[in-house]
Amino acid sequence: MKAWQIQHRGSLDGLKLVDLPDLKVGPGEVLVRIRGVALNYRDLLATQIERPGWLTPLIPCSDGAGEIVAVGEGVTQWKPGNRVVTCFFQGWEAGPISRCAVRADLGGALHGVLAEYICLRENGVVEMPEHMSFEEASTLPCAALTAWNALIEKGSLRAGEIVLLLGTGGVSMFALQFAKMHGAEVIITSSSNTKLKRAKQIGADHVINYREFPDWQVRVNELTVNAGVDHVMEVGGWGTLEKSLESVRYGGTVYFLGVLTGFDGKANPWQVIVKSVNVRGIYVGNRQSFVSMNRAISQHRLAPVIDRTYEFADAREAFALMESRAHVGKIVVRV
Repeated sequence: MKAWQIQHRGSLDGLKLVDLPDLKVGPGEVLVRIRGVALNYRDLLATQIERPGWLTPLIPCSDGAGEIVAVGEGVTQWKPGNRVVTCFFQGWEAGPISRCAVRADLGGALHGVLAEYICLRENGVVEMPEHMSFEEASTLPCAALTAWNALIEKGSLRAGEIVLLLGTGGVSMFALQFAKMHGAEVIITSSSNTKLKRAKQIGADHVINYREFPDWQVRVNELTVNAGVDHVMEVGGWGTLEKSLESVRYGGTVYFLGVLTGFDGKANPWQVIVKSVNVRGIYVGNRQSFVSMNRAISQHRLAPVIDRTYEFADAREAFALMESRAHVGKIVVRV
């Protein structure tokens, strides 16, 4: 079978299309013919830096959709022809996160899905929403579930609450859609008026260009009459955390989801203390939450925001678009 491998890190030159031996399904496993793969910022990081526990060489990407072509001995819940989506974590079925769960992540500690086929454990996939294409369904395992876990599972989002989103990447676009689905008000930031226009079309109530308003937290507080927002989806990391803390209301929640501004930095804890802010780390979510999310997605016939779809042979170009940060929503590779 053909697969993309990260053979060395430092640049996209280390990402190579290779031929690998065909896979054989084992007991308790399913063999999935991958049809669509969605990229996350984490996948770009995997081409650039070494992280503890990551494989080398590595088949990247956690987010795939396809059909089951064979099942191993003992598998009862699936059969050939079932359309499924991969789970980001292969060992986190329900309950709280654990050290064991995060050590079974696709595209990191385990080979990922940027390949024609992958063997996964029986509970390492979930059923695809019927109304979605393979390309659409491939966007769900990481970005969508992260947004759902934060706002719905952990945040118990209610109608009338206010959500602040940073940027227009995959997590933010799913958070926008879930927030509007639940009757919330949404403020979103970006450096691009074109991207903000797209966010408005999707349902954003207020937009802020942070190049025009570098102190965007001041604008957020103006829009909320100095009350602050109920929820902040913090995807930037240390570079934006202080402004997020200034934007959230007393007793509100900042969900720490990403590191787009890098791993280095610091934040003044005073805002956390004096405002009694809840700062929650969110690392995707478990299989049970994935199933619940997909029920809601199917009920509302949600359509993921996909910026561009590439052919399998052009996967490196998809990574280059991710690196440019010129996209809105998700970048997908058709296998």
